Amino acid sequence: MFDFEILAVGPLGCNCVLAWDTQSKAGTVIDPGDESERISGRVSELGINIQAILLTHAHFDHVGGAAALQNLWGCPVFLHAEDTTLLEHLDVQTAEFGMPPVQKPNIIPLCDELPLDIKTLHTPGHTPGSSAFLLDSVKGKAALVGDCLFFKGIGRTDFPGGNRKTLENSIKTKLYTLDADTIVIPGHGSNTTIGYERRGNPFVRG
Repeated sequence: MFDFEILAVGPLGCNCVLAWDTQSKAGTVIDPGDESERISGRVSELGINIQAILLTHAHFDHVGGAAALQNLWGCPVFLHAEDTTLLEHLDVQTAEFGMPPVQKPNIIPLCDELPLDIKTLHTPGHTPGSSAFLLDSVKGKAALVGDCLFFKGIGRTDFPGGNRKTLENSIKTKLYTLDADTIVIPGHGSNTTIGYERRGNPFVRG
């Protein structure tokens, strides 16, 4: 069983999630977009033994702290293979937002068998390789969805590789099929639930 904690990091407020097994303290960091020292400090305070870093997609605000943490912990970084092109152009992404460049981590293509038996769903649309991670936690079932789905919102599709119809299909056929009480942890902003978004999301109804 997992526990988790959310840290909003960087100027764009990316929700970086620390998740760990409550018994063994083995854990992972999802979307360390910035503030690597703050993230590593909190990991140390909690006594987590990091096994892997997981990336929901390859936008700079979700990737920015991954390389420094990978170097610190010597752990693998997982990203869906279809986002490799975006990862290779992080400098273009940061330049468009007037942000300083970020270092690229060494990645392993996302696979069905992840450390700690974390489950993954491929949810393209915001980016080609956008993915969600599923946890059974002490707080309830949780879906870490990146920038696919938000509280009363959905991800942008006007960036390179985005596609509105693909995003809507991912939400309807992948996320909205999860249990209604599943906690949705988006890439930015407040948590919500699958049931609430199925009923009330103004962009994609279940």
